Amino acid sequence: MADKTAKLHLNGQDYDLPLLSPTKGPDVLDIRKLYGQADVFTYDPGFTSTASCDSTITFIDGDKGELWYRGYPIEQLAAKSSYLEVCYLLLYGELPSPTQMEDFRARVTRHTMVHEQMHNFFRGFRRDAHPMATMVGVVGAMSAFYHDSTDVNDEWQREVAAIRLIAKLPTIAAMAYKYSIGQPFVYPSNDLDYASNFLNMCFSVPAEKYEVNPALARAMDRIFTLHADHEQNASTSTVRLAGSSGANPFACIAAGIACLWGPAHGGANQACLEMLREIGTVDRIPEFIARAKDKSDPFKLMGFGHRVYKNFDPRATVMKESADEVLDLLGVGDNPTLQVAKELEKIALEDEYFIEKKLYPNVDFYSGIILEAMGFPTAMFTPIFALSRTVGWIAQWKEMIGDPQNKIGRPRQLYIGSDRRDYVDLKSR
Repeated sequence: MADKTAKLHLNGQDYDLPLLSPTKGPDVLDIRKLYGQADVFTYDPGFTSTASCDSTITFIDGDKGELWYRGYPIEQLAAKSSYLEVCYLLLYGELPSPTQMEDFRARVTRHTMVHEQMHNFFRGFRRDAHPMATMVGVVGAMSAFYHDSTDVNDEWQREVAAIRLIAKLPTIAAMAYKYSIGQPFVYPSNDLDYASNFLNMCFSVPAEKYEVNPALARAMDRIFTLHADHEQNASTSTVRLAGSSGANPFACIAAGIACLWGPAHGGANQACLEMLREIGTVDRIPEFIARAKDKSDPFKLMGFGHRVYKNFDPRATVMKESADEVLDLLGVGDNPTLQVAKELEKIALEDEYFIEKKLYPNVDFYSGIILEAMGFPTAMFTPIFALSRTVGWIAQWKEMIGDPQNKIGRPRQLYIGSDRRDYVDLKSR
C-alpha cells in the first residue's frame, strides 16, 4: 500500500507519485496515472527498473542470493520437498496437507497421457527438428484437442488446464526426445513418481525393462524444483503478456516455451555444455581461462555468474550437491566433457580472478553437467527447463487472470523515426 509519495517537478508542475511498499524488496513508484496527468511516458528498455505487476508467488534478492517460493527458501524446498509438492505450493499458495497432496498427485498422474491423435503431430516434423520446435508446436496444438479447458473466464476450466499442462509436459518432452532419436514413444506409467516417470519415458524401450535409479530420479526432481519459477523473467513476462489478451492457456504456455528457447534465457545450460566441449580436454583449460580474462577477447565462460544474483546463486548450491552425487554414481570416467567441468569448477572456486569478479558456477553449469551425465543430449536441456517452468508460468498466469487490475499489456515507446511526410508518386521519385 502507498504510505509515502515522491514528487516529480516537470514543466512548472508538481506531480505526486505514490510510493508502494512491498513485503520485501525495494519500494516501487506508482506511475500509472503519470501519462494521463503529465502527458509523459517513462523510458526503460528491457523493463529492468519497472514492475509490470504485483505478485505473491516468487521473491528474489539478487544481492543476498535469496530465492523464495511463496515465502519458502528454495534451499529448504529442494532439500525437504518434492517437485509436485512445490507445484501445489506455487499454484495454491500454501503447502498441502497429506490428503491434499495425495489428491493432487492422483490428479496429475491420471492426466499424463496425451490424446492419441497428437502422435500424428510429431510425425509431421523432420527427424532432425530441435525438440523445442516440436514442443512449441505440440503444446500450442493442445487447444485443438482439449476444448473443455480453454475458457479463461471459467475457474474450473483454468484448473483443468493447469493440471493437464503439468501432467502432460513431461510426456510431450519425452516424446519429442524419442522422436528425434528414432525410438518408439513410451507411454507414461502411473506407478512411477513424476521424475521417475519422465526418465522412464526418455530412456526405456519396449524391448527390455528399464529400472530408474532413485538417485537420478531425485536429481531430476531437484532440477524440476529449482527451475519451477523465477519471478518476472522474459518467458514468464511473455506468458503474462499473451494471457493479458485473453489467449487460451495452451497458447500462453507455448508462447513461454518459444521465449525460453532463446540462448540468453533457457538455452544457457546448453551453451555451457557446448563451451565445455569446445575446451575439449583438461589440459586446454588454462588457455580458455586466459582468454576469459583477456578483455580484448570476445570469449566468455558460460555457466559462471548470474545477471540477477550478485554474490551467489542459491539454486547452484543445491544443484552442486546433486551434481556431486550423480557424478559419483555414474563417474566421469572417459567422458572428457565432465572431466573438464569438474576441473573448471575447482579452478573457479579457488582462482582470485573468479572470486573477485563473483564468477561462481551457477545453476546452468551444474544442471548441464547433471543432464550430460544422465545421457541427455544438449538439445534436450531446454525442453527439460520448459517442463520444469510450466508450473511457474501457470501460477503466474492464474494470478494475472484473477487480478482485478488486469488489463491487456501495452508497452509504450520512444519514437525516433521520421516526422510526418507526404507520399510522392513512384514516377516522381
